[in-house]
Amino acid sequence: MTSAFQTFELERIMSDWEQVVEYNLSESGAHPVKVRELIAHDPGMLDRMLETELGYGYANGSPELREAIAQYYPGATAENVLVTIGCIEANFITFQTLLQDGGEVAVQVPCYLQSWGLAHNLGAVRRTFSLDPDRGWALDTDSLEAAVSDDTRLISICNPNNPTGQILTESEMDAVVRVAEQSGAYLLSDEIYAGSEREREEVSPSFYGRYERVIAAGSMSKSFGMPGLRIGWLVGPEDLIRQLWMRHEYLTLSTAKLSNHFLAPLALRPDVRKAIFERTRGYIRRGWENYQNWIGDNADILSLVPPQATAVSFVRYNLKTDSATLANRLIQEKSVLIGPGDYFGVPNHLRISYGLPPEYLNEGLRRIAGLLRQVAGEEAAGSENERGAAAG
Repeated sequence: MTSAFQTFELERIMSDWEQVVEYNLSESGAHPVKVRELIAHDPGMLDRMLETELGYGYANGSPELREAIAQYYPGATAENVLVTIGCIEANFITFQTLLQDGGEVAVQVPCYLQSWGLAHNLGAVRRTFSLDPDRGWALDTDSLEAAVSDDTRLISICNPNNPTGQILTESEMDAVVRVAEQSGAYLLSDEIYAGSEREREEVSPSFYGRYERVIAAGSMSKSFGMPGLRIGWLVGPEDLIRQLWMRHEYLTLSTAKLSNHFLAPLALRPDVRKAIFERTRGYIRRGWENYQNWIGDNADILSLVPPQATAVSFVRYNLKTDSATLANRLIQEKSVLIGPGDYFGVPNHLRISYGLPPEYLNEGLRRIAGLLRQVAGEEAAGSENERGAAAG
């Protein structure tokens, strides 16, 4: 009997509310780039775009775009690259291809739980391995080894991590590769946040090239600040890329021609990519100054392992109310949207974006703190009433 369809709860709440609330602090990337900012790097591009016929582009990605992507992955060529509609399609067709008749998958937690729901909906056996909050979200290698067996077909990981912002160390990456090699499983590495480092200038290294069965996924959305281009990609073994391409043809066929042939290749040009990452890190670092002050002002309720990358944080709160309830109250009472920790597999946490313009960020944070303090008061009053009733 087929199990009930599992809803993608994080995307459901965002789809319903991100365009409605006054303050969207659920956004997982830096503040978006304007078209004018991007084409300033190639002033003649606008005229070329205006003369372009809006027919279909290359189904697997234009040669220029695939070559531009491949240059950032050690040993890769354009034949190792498939362009998709965002990273969300890239992940989807990878799971669909490798788990089409079920099998076992090991999923990192916390993470963007698309992988968790996909595995369930494909009838796969799901096992998890964790990042340890008590060790600064370090990889729990014991849980990794326990989650992976000879029957594991796919290991799914996100580095830098969404939602914690932590970056795996070289020794942790070595441990992941070692476990994957021992099992023979494919390793899907979602590297969408490479380039959003808060504490360093170096772009986080890829898993690609460390093991023959690595599939690296990326996108223009997070570190590039261009989710509206709807450009993602997979970089992997040529034979697997051909299989993934066939699924892509059933699902979306091709990406938008202007993104595929013009805007994304420009953004991936080395000098433009460098400038865009500097812009992204500027938003992240400026936002962090305000955000860490906010955490300090509310330290009686909140605690945080500072993220090393990404424009989001995964903050722990010490209230009894579950995170989904808090998130819905924030929507209804404060017109603010955040990501509930329950939707990342971790209770008593909230994912909050801070890579935003300061006035917008600060007002959103003020409203969140107001509700948290209101809930704290309600919980304290409830406990007092319970004690009074017990005494009576």
